[in-house]
Amino acid sequence: MLYFIYCIDKPDSKEVRMANRPRHLDYMKQFENQVVAAGPTLTEDGEGMTGSVFLIDFPDRAGADDFCANDPYQKAGLFESTVIKPFRKVVPHD
Repeated sequence: MLYFIYCIDKPDSKEVRMANRPRHLDYMKQFENQVVAAGPTLTEDGEGMTGSVFLIDFPDRAGADDFCANDPYQKAGLFESTVIKPFRKVVPHD
């Protein structure tokens, strides 16, 4: 099942994000075959990062929860909040 995951960074957390970015990107390599889309949300000028969005396939909610709990960003305390929702892709058609 697809899951939409939206994580919002804590205010003034650029240093935490940048310090943990290499570990986060390495962590994401484990999920390359499951990721439909993933990347940061941006400030209005497109220069700063404010959070993360993942559209990723897991067998169940427990897989999505484990993914979030073990993300180096989460472990470093980067996120103010995390939303995990089941998702159905409608467009584009496969």
